[in-house]
This record gives sequence, structure tokens and C-alpha cells, in this order.
Amino acid sequence: MKEYMIPWWKTDLGEKETKKIGQSILAGHITQGPVTQKLEGCLAEILDVPYAVLTINGSSALLMSLLACGIKPGDEIIIPNLTFVATALAPRLLGAKIKLVDVEYLRPLIDVEQVKKSITGKTKAIIPVHLNGRAADIRAINKLGRRHGITVIEDAAQALCSRNSSGCLGTQSEMGIFSLAITKLITTVQGGLVVTRSKKLFDKLRAIRDYGITKKDGLLLKQGITGFNFKFNDILASIGLSQIKRVREKIKTIRDNYILYQNGLKGLDYINLIDVRVEEGELPLWVEALCVQRDKLIQLLKRKGILAKPYELPICELLPGAQGKRYKRSELYAGSGLILPSGPDQSKDDLLYVIETLKEIKRII
Repeated sequence: MKEYMIPWWKTDLGEKETKKIGQSILAGHITQGPVTQKLEGCLAEILDVPYAVLTINGSSALLMSLLACGIKPGDEIIIPNLTFVATALAPRLLGAKIKLVDVEYLRPLIDVEQVKKSITGKTKAIIPVHLNGRAADIRAINKLGRRHGITVIEDAAQALCSRNSSGCLGTQSEMGIFSLAITKLITTVQGGLVVTRSKKLFDKLRAIRDYGITKKDGLLLKQGITGFNFKFNDILASIGLSQIKRVREKIKTIRDNYILYQNGLKGLDYINLIDVRVEEGELPLWVEALCVQRDKLIQLLKRKGILAKPYELPICELLPGAQGKRYKRSELYAGSGLILPSGPDQSKDDLLYVIETLKEIKRII
């Protein structure tokens, strides 16, 4: 038995982050200012996009992107049934109607064929989700968007620095959103990001972040678009600047962790890693697996000092009125999926202990 619990996610914040925060405070940079702008520039460079806008969290980033493309009550937004609830709540806050589609059979990603069948004259946006760094078929979805005049917004909240053959996920459509929460590759504790290649959308996003009011030399000129107070701050941006210096190291560790599990769990027929194409550039933020007796396994691991996290419930089960039909594939993943201990600062010894424990549990399940 471990003397301490191995967490399902571990990332370290320490002296370097504290020093950066102190520097901002001493320089008088506390609210949104030059440190935020510097972090935006660093993230834009990493993602190879011209424009990046920081905000308070990934949910707000998604809401801002919908406001920027003019979503209004009654508009239809297509999203996958298997995603974090914020993907559905942001359109609902604007009075839009979400249309759920199921995921692929082999990977928990939005099924393009079902997207095609769900498009109507009221469809205004499609939000493919790059779940846990896996690349949705963004080329096919963008093609649908162009054909029908529909905006495509990539939900890459869990996919910072994950790639496909066309580059970084989240950068290949009109807009992409990311989360910088504590369980992400780079954290500002809380934070979100919207990126775009459009100067027009960039200007809209910056206005939306600041109540929708246009300013010049600090003076309020006019309210040109509906917005709110989505502003970031330099204290949290300071943490991000410290974190970003370790981004290459973090990427390598996360890949190494996945491969360690992949090799260590070979031959175990009761648990199967959910596919991530690391050789193609996908970055498995979390190590996810399927287990028919998922809940029992989580309890057995806990007795051994290991915390694992169950998959989120599908949207059809979370939100009133979202039901109406079965989504068998996403329900399968939601019912059997779990996240094993992950993160850029998990020790290799702890991960090896998890693997050995899973081998021992095979005899029980």
C-alpha cells in the first residue's frame, strides 16, 4: 500500500512561478496588461497563428468565439455528444439549440457522417472537439462548413500542442479555443485562449473581451458588439510565462508516459488504452483506457493508493432536454472510460507502480 495517493493528474507549480508573479506585482502589472500580451505572443508563436486572445477560462473562450461569429437565439450548433459540458453550455447561454451527434466507433471523436445528416438551414456553427489531443477530421468538417456557409470552431481545450499533418489542432478553422486550467499541458491555474487567422475576428474578440466597447487611448468610443468582462490578468499570465519555458519538456514527458503505459499494459485483456496516434503528432494529455468493470477497477486502484478518474457523462445524460435518442458509441466510452494517473510531473516510479498494480488486479477482475 502506498503511503500517499497517486493523483490522477500532476503538474508542479513552484519557485519559478512564484518569482514570475512577484516580478509582475513589483512592476505594477496586476490586471490585464503587458504580461498578458507577452503570453499571448508566446502562445501564438507556439501554435503558429497570427492572433491569440487570452481570457479567464476555456468556457469563456468558447462563448467569446460564438459571440464573434454572431450566434443568436434559435441558431443550431452541432457538437459531439461526448465532450465536456462547457461545449454545450456556451451555445445554450446564447439561446442557441445544440444538435448532438455520436462519435466514431474506433475513436471518441465527432462522426463526420452524422454531422452531414444533422445540417439544416438553421445550422450556424459546428464545434468539433479534439478530445484528449486526438485530431477530429477537421479537413472534412471544414469542407462541410464552406459548402453550407457554416462557421467551424475547434474545441481544442484538451489539445494544446497536439498536431495532425496540417499543423497544430485548434488552428485550422475560423477559430480555435484552448483551456489553460490546472489539468492542461500549460496552466495559468485558470485561463482560456481563442486563436484565429482573421484580423477581423481578432478585433471582434478583443472587443468582446472588454464589454464589446471600442476604446482609443483609454477613452470609451462606442459599443460595437455584445461583450462582457472576459479580461485576463497579468498575475495568472506570469504563471503561464514560467510554464511555457518547459513546454518541450512537458510534451516529451506526456508522450513518454503514454508509451510507458502502452508497453506496460500489453497482454492485459480487461483494460485497453484508447487510441492516440502519437506517431502522427497527437499528444495524449491524459492516458485514457476502457474497462468493462470500470467502477470496480477505480475502487480497487484506490485501495492501492492510486486515483483514477471516470470519463465524463455524455451530454445527453447531463443536460435537460438534450435526450431524444440513443448515442450508443459515446455512451460506451462514457460508461467504460477512465483516466489513469497522468501529467508532466508524475514520477516514473509511480507510473510503474500503477502498471504493476493493474497487472495484479487482472487476477481479481
